[in-house]
Amino acid sequence: MNEEDLLKRSAEEREKIFKRYEQGREGAEIDPWEDPGFEVYHTTDRYGFIHDKRLPSKVDPQEAKRLQIEVERQKKWLKMLKNWDSPASKEKVHSRVYKGIPNSLRTEAWCKLLEVDKIKKANKNKYVEMMGLARKYSTDARQIDSDVNRQFREHLHYRERYSIKQQSLFNVLTAYAMYNSEVGYCQGMSGIAGVLLMYMDEEDAFWAVHILLTNPKFAMHGLYKEGFPKLTRFLAHHDRILTKLLPKIKKHFDKHGLDAILYSLKWFFVCFIERVPFNLCLRIWDIYLLDGERVITAMAYTILKLHKRPLLKLSDMDSIVNYIQVKLYKDFQYDEDSVIRHLETSMEELKRHKLDLPGPPTKDELPGGEFGLFKPPTFEQIVGIRKDQFTNEEKQMNEIVLLTSEAAKEAVDKDVDCQLSVADSVGFTGTDTENTSTLGSSTSLASNSKTSVTNSVDSSIDECTRL
Repeated sequence: MNEEDLLKRSAEEREKIFKRYEQGREGAEIDPWEDPGFEVYHTTDRYGFIHDKRLPSKVDPQEAKRLQIEVERQKKWLKMLKNWDSPASKEKVHSRVYKGIPNSLRTEAWCKLLEVDKIKKANKNKYVEMMGLARKYSTDARQIDSDVNRQFREHLHYRERYSIKQQSLFNVLTAYAMYNSEVGYCQGMSGIAGVLLMYMDEEDAFWAVHILLTNPKFAMHGLYKEGFPKLTRFLAHHDRILTKLLPKIKKHFDKHGLDAILYSLKWFFVCFIERVPFNLCLRIWDIYLLDGERVITAMAYTILKLHKRPLLKLSDMDSIVNYIQVKLYKDFQYDEDSVIRHLETSMEELKRHKLDLPGPPTKDELPGGEFGLFKPPTFEQIVGIRKDQFTNEEKQMNEIVLLTSEAAKEAVDKDVDCQLSVADSVGFTGTDTENTSTLGSSTSLASNSKTSVTNSVDSSIDECTRL
């Protein structure tokens, strides 16, 4: 095929993908596996997630009490939302967010906390413009199409191929990849946008994604841009917290070659989505939207602090990773109110030790250009030609993770401490926030929960290498 034929084929493929989402389910060719069967009654929780087992026919007394409290809080929240900018509301918002935003009011509350209306009014019609550009020029449509069908497969509104929510998720991600060309699309963004779309319409979710990436309070841009500069900094800071406040856990993890990168990527990349039960995840998100990135640091510490005893009893990398990534997602073993109280205590504790934040962001974490400026894609981007060679950062990351794997295996075999960590290997020492090295580029985050030593490391390599 010559270049003209390749460009034509890419354009046709892109148009077919967009047409399928534009058309929706009507007349679409959908494989049986894309629409798994399920029973509606007794299997869907209040958040829309489908469960393998029937839910109890009677509401648990504690759950019933929580729901009653939530109803009472709705009255206070409705009054506060109507007078959001008043001094009285500003005084109360902190305590009420920590007690939990009523689920029925999360749409309005999240939009208020993120000031979505303000940026949307300042950029009228920009979302529609970006969708139009994506339809003509998107080089991420194929990957986004694949990821949309994998995101929240157990959720009532996302499970059906080309459903309204799948259409919205595809639109938001392809449009944002055009708007923020420096980041483009990274697979972790589908989880963030997917949760936002459970509570917002398309355009609000689009601007909410942008706020989370660019507002200094959240600054997720550095998590998703090529090289993962913010992830590197936060992983190193997480290690410092463990060394200072959970030395036994740190030593135990080191002994088995378990670097933070092997268990915590979804903590930092997608704010604990699919790593803690969804009701708890929403409570964390409520507080995150209020207080910003220090909540993520504190929650990562809180998880390990709460589960210190069972973690110390586990004797290999396989079982530790399985416990953190799989068991805690199914059953966190603490009710959500208790966890939030512990989280608040952790935030105060970290602040006392001056460990609540890892210091200011480095220059390469911040956006480097204007948003919404169209840059014609290169021929290689359009037809999907992979780079012949990895960047130096990608090579370095692969070598580090493989080295960690080898050290872990030796430590397990010899029953000795393994002091190797990714954060140390990429150049972090002490509290020096200027000594920064990148992890390696990515547009892919593994969503599975493989738990063997080899699979855990292979998964991390996948997550840290651009497709």
